[in-house]
Amino acid sequence: MSPAGFVGVDVGGGGTRVRAEYAGAVTQAEKAIPVPWDRGRVDLERLAPRIAAVIDDAAPGAGGFTSMAIGITGLPGLVMDPGTLWHALRGRFGLDTLVVAGDAVTTHVGALGFRQGVVVAAGTGVITLGTDLDGVWNQSDGWGYLLGDHGSGAWIGMQGLHAALRAHDGRAGGSAVLREHMTASFGHPLDLVALVHESESPAHRLASFTPLVAEAARAGDRVARRIWAEAGRQLGQTAAAAAAGLDPLISWGGRLFDAADLLMEPFQDTIRSLLPAARFAQPQGSSADGALALARAAASGSVRAHSPYVHVFTTERSPAPGEAPIGQT
Repeated sequence: MSPAGFVGVDVGGGGTRVRAEYAGAVTQAEKAIPVPWDRGRVDLERLAPRIAAVIDDAAPGAGGFTSMAIGITGLPGLVMDPGTLWHALRGRFGLDTLVVAGDAVTTHVGALGFRQGVVVAAGTGVITLGTDLDGVWNQSDGWGYLLGDHGSGAWIGMQGLHAALRAHDGRAGGSAVLREHMTASFGHPLDLVALVHESESPAHRLASFTPLVAEAARAGDRVARRIWAEAGRQLGQTAAAAAAGLDPLISWGGRLFDAADLLMEPFQDTIRSLLPAARFAQPQGSSADGALALARAAASGSVRAHSPYVHVFTTERSPAPGEAPIGQT
């Protein structure tokens, strides 16, 4: 196979998105496939063929790619051996270089290009990264739905279900509107308990309720509106915390920000109160766009490894499975 360009991949809690550049054109594809998990870790062996299938959809007949960059949820922390993707995808796509990065990194590059600043990546989970892509790497949150991810889709969905269950029980702080949404979506609360606890991805299951919390908020439900306002405040706090030592340029990415009418005002107001010098920049592109930009840069050797956020693999010296990755310098 002869290399034909570059490919960027965004692997998030809600699916996999691809941007491919070959033969002078940029194409794309997306599949709403959940991230496979194994004992709380991302299962890269099962993930690799799913990534390959979406790339094939985006670039049928492309032949191969000089370089690829993958932004993946769970990195750092829940991805044990990024080299697994190199060994699985290198021959399949004729790669010379593969970058495996946290989706916070690809969201950052997608939103701000290669400028320093802070980007909040919010979807099913949330992680905020303040970086100059060199010596400063400030992570705020990104600790998973059990320990953190405050303000994320999973968090909003969980808060909405808490309020629905309170209404079901007759406890204070509940929402009858959210109770009705819960029943329509999941059935009896006992059915909900089984669905969440037996799910391969409980966070994804919780986040599936978030659009209904948004619907209730837009219809005037006070409890739902408070949940979204608090989500904005939580995300603003993570942004301010990640700005230490950086030009306080703030941007954002991820599908949660599609609900900007509910989220943006408390988000930005919280940042202004904590960081008066902050400036806001509309995101230039998505995490998949950022991954494609990283792939282009990696082809020229200008992407360096920054463990645990960025891993770079090349044909010059690729690690064996389980070996620490070798980064370009």
